[in-house]
Amino acid sequence: MDNREEVREFLTSRRARITPEQAGLPAGSRRRVPGLRRSEVAALADMSVEYYAKLERGNLAGVSPAVLGAVARALQLDDAERAHLLHLAQAADGSDALTRPRRRTTSRQWTPHRSLQWTLDAITAGPATVCNGRMDILAANPLARAFYTDLFTNADNQHNLARFNFLDPASRRFYPDWDLFADMAVAILRREAGRDPHDKDLHDLIGELSTRSKDFRTRWGAHNVRRHGTGTKRFCHPAVGDLTLAYESLDLAAEPGLNMTIYTAEPGSPSEEGLRLLASLAATEDVSPAGQHHPTA
Repeated sequence: MDNREEVREFLTSRRARITPEQAGLPAGSRRRVPGLRRSEVAALADMSVEYYAKLERGNLAGVSPAVLGAVARALQLDDAERAHLLHLAQAADGSDALTRPRRRTTSRQWTPHRSLQWTLDAITAGPATVCNGRMDILAANPLARAFYTDLFTNADNQHNLARFNFLDPASRRFYPDWDLFADMAVAILRREAGRDPHDKDLHDLIGELSTRSKDFRTRWGAHNVRRHGTGTKRFCHPAVGDLTLAYESLDLAAEPGLNMTIYTAEPGSPSEEGLRLLASLAATEDVSPAGQHHPTA
């Protein structure tokens, strides 16, 4: 796969964000480019300007891990960005298929094995989902289905968190910090594109979002990457109101490429009470996206 444009734009964007002061260099004068010059990155990475320029033109095929590490240090890449650079290099020389664990599925029609669904269903105090790198929700516990009621009740979302974020107006109510969620969604998809450059469904999703959402297009051009690991997020659920939830995301060893995310509330907090109320509603009623509760038959 020829990924030189992706490499070029990623390295250029990382170089542009670092000031000379951040790199421990004198700022000087008459700087015509934002961030560092190529010559400055080359000096920090202990390589010739010509060689670094070749890398920044997108030629990563055959580049050693030591060189990639030197570039990562010079550009002050974080762990997610370092991994992304490595994946881009592997894709450039065709080694990505050999170094990554084989993915058993990339389809939204994938069905979890029984014990995995049992595990999800055993988690009753918080929403729990299994997603792939495209942010498709492939499996969920009952509380997660009630939690993401707006997503699941709109067929246009196709159970995809990124599509919900950018194409469904309900997301702007559900995510009080919408811009933060939008940044995270794009960064996750960008990371997945580097890790699995041959995923046609991912390319189709990116194309759809780029065509239909200016907010997505702008963020996609920033070339930021992110690993979805742990943190705290705010939500506004249509049935139970404001929730502040911590989350942990875990890779599934038996299902390469998939991860389980579990949301929990601080014990004794209003958010914990909100999740309990939502669980009660989910057990007895249909929780509509408009906040109307309809008893089940």
